[in-house]
Order: sequence, then structure tokens, then C-alpha cells
Amino acid sequence: MDDHVDRILTQWRRERPDLDVEPMGLLGRMARLTTYLGREVEKTFLSLGLTSASFDVLATLRRSGKPYRLSPGDLLATMMITSGTMTNRIDQLEKAGLVERLTHPEDRRSVLIALKPEGLELVERAVTAHVANQHRLTELLDPDERTALDAIVKKYLATFE
Repeated sequence: MDDHVDRILTQWRRERPDLDVEPMGLLGRMARLTTYLGREVEKTFLSLGLTSASFDVLATLRRSGKPYRLSPGDLLATMMITSGTMTNRIDQLEKAGLVERLTHPEDRRSVLIALKPEGLELVERAVTAHVANQHRLTELLDPDERTALDAIVKKYLATFE
């Protein structure tokens, strides 16, 4: 069964038979799949009043363990964003009443970002919904296929990380 990418490859093979466009198929499908999956993930977060960006901050604080506090630098180290973007995300979450800035007990010149009870409650609901959604999005693959795909993508990703 042909898909959208097959039609593109057919066109390129007709127009540029001198090129091996096989990698275009793999990368094109991965890009399209990433777009579709991203939309589905975002829907779950939006239903809870979050974005993937705000969830990322809340989830990072939550998975850090009690007392759910990290320095802005430690938060930044887990994400591929600029410090200005991180400050903006923290500002928005603080305005929403989900996190707070606390003076660092060991260094009065620095702060810690802490989950407020409202943020903890929301991230608990969000991560539960997110994991359920991930199961839904991967259930069309049988367990062996998921394991094999995960191993292949992990190997491929390792070349970039």
C-alpha cells in the first residue's frame, strides 16, 4: 500500500533517476510521524490547560523527587532551550500559581523553582493522562515491534547525542 511519502519518492525517481532517494523515505516518514504524534501529545496537554513546554518544566520538577525543587540551571540542563526561554516558562507557570521561586537556603543570591501544591496536583493528572495517551499511540504495534522499533531509534539517536 502506497503512502504519501511513496508518491513523493516516485516523483523524485521519475525526475531525478540519478539520485538514490531511499533515505528521503525513511526520514520523511519519521518527520511526518513526529508531527502527527506531537499533535496528539499536545491535545492531551491542552485538555489540562498545559502545553508540552509547560508540562516539561512541571514534569522535570516532579521527577526530581521531593521536595520537587530545582535551580533554574538544573532545570535548564534537562532541556534544549535558552535561559531566556526557561525564564519565560517559569514566569508563566508562576503567574498560573503552579510554581514559586524560593530563596536558596544555602545561597541567598540564588533561587530554587518549586512546585506548588496546585502544580503537583496538575502534573500528577497530566503525567497519568500523558502515559495513557502514549499507550494509545503505540498500541497498534505489537510488543515485539515496539521493542524492535525502540532499539532501532535508540541506536540511531545515539549517533547524534
